[in-house]
Amino acid sequence: MRIPRIFPHWRRSFSFSDSVRPGIFLTCLLATQILAIISRASAQIIDFDAEPILYSSTPSVDRVASLARRLKSGQLHLPYDTERGYLPALLKELGIAPSSQVLVFSKTSFQRDLIAPQTPRALYFNDDTYVGYVRYGEVLEFASVDPEQGSFFYTMSQDPASPAGIVRRDAECLQCHASALTKGVPGVFVRSVYSDASGQPVLRAGTFLTDHTSPLKQRWGGWYVTGTHGSERHLGNSFLTDTAGVPEAFNPAPGANLIDLKTRFSTTGYLSEHSDIVALMVMEHQTQLHNLVTAANYQARLALRDQVAIRELTKEPEGPLTEATRRRFDSAARPLLKYCLFVDETPLLSPIRGTSSFAEEFQARGPRDRKGRSLRELDLTYRLFRYPMTYLIYWDGFKKLPEVFRDHFYERLRMILLGRDTGKDFARIPPEDREAVYEILLETKEDLPESWRSANAGKPVSSGARARL
Repeated sequence: MRIPRIFPHWRRSFSFSDSVRPGIFLTCLLATQILAIISRASAQIIDFDAEPILYSSTPSVDRVASLARRLKSGQLHLPYDTERGYLPALLKELGIAPSSQVLVFSKTSFQRDLIAPQTPRALYFNDDTYVGYVRYGEVLEFASVDPEQGSFFYTMSQDPASPAGIVRRDAECLQCHASALTKGVPGVFVRSVYSDASGQPVLRAGTFLTDHTSPLKQRWGGWYVTGTHGSERHLGNSFLTDTAGVPEAFNPAPGANLIDLKTRFSTTGYLSEHSDIVALMVMEHQTQLHNLVTAANYQARLALRDQVAIRELTKEPEGPLTEATRRRFDSAARPLLKYCLFVDETPLLSPIRGTSSFAEEFQARGPRDRKGRSLRELDLTYRLFRYPMTYLIYWDGFKKLPEVFRDHFYERLRMILLGRDTGKDFARIPPEDREAVYEILLETKEDLPESWRSANAGKPVSSGARARL
């Protein structure tokens, strides 16, 4: 009998009689099956249409899907605006403020032919939904984040003669929205590109995926940006005038500290006159947070599936998490924890100020603890937020994490905030920030594990004055 090559030393070291060869064959087969499961887990390539994810075949419960069902059933009728179509009514139904408007003039979406510096694409967003509007475009675009399955993509016709229906467009959109840019899951992202005066991206000059870890000098190429940022420079509001010498020929100075877009194009066709720098920074943060939560959800479900499969093969009884599963949980939780806690945030070198009401409206949404503190409080002097913990910790995506992984995640978070996690990833978080975040979460987040509220849960030790990042 030929011994599988994954165990070549068996052939060299032993001689088996015919009576024991069937047992060895079964052992080898079992080992091969287990190694196949481990190999699949190590590959980091997720087939999200297969078990246990079933992305395409799972009915979505995201915000846009719920609205689509109301439209289809006749429970909802949207008024039509002759200037902007269904956009104002849809934003109202989705709970999205017009002040969240940000404008991108690079031709980087499927309605690219209608996008230019004179007719930028507008994006509007709240905590889990993004709406795209192109002037004179045939459709509105939606990316809506399901708490378990990740981002789903939709369009809606802007033709008043057509039925006001929303159509799911995953097949087309996932060509760009399921890649390394989105952590390998169906997701959303903000990209910064160099563009010429027509809005055409000059891709050979390079592009940047941007979030709160990105320096301002890499952000917002191809975007309009209104607001002040002192001596720092970004790529927004400007074009490549010499596409032969890129990116050295790019001059960011004309786009700096712009507060009025009326000199750039006519803003009358939009819901706001702004492309607020604070709104852009908040949107950048939350896009990759959504992707990381989805990736952690997927990885946890896959780890639990593989644990069950291995126990079935080895006839082991159900029990606590295996060491292999715990390691996979740690691998999924660590990047999410770092991002939630702004560990790698790039410090601001100058104060940031927006031009719209976005910052005021965003901060007013709470919740707040007894001291009046909120995770939505903005800093905008040294960093984006006053307290280094994402406001999206209240989002249902955290509640929908597999229960055993969710408990694992929150226990890791508790240890970090108590100062008991001595790993280098979290050493830079000042003790006073850890204490503030811990106290805010205890008072404002109802679904924390019981370990957070027990009498011996502990309390972080404050070291006095708040430190700068």
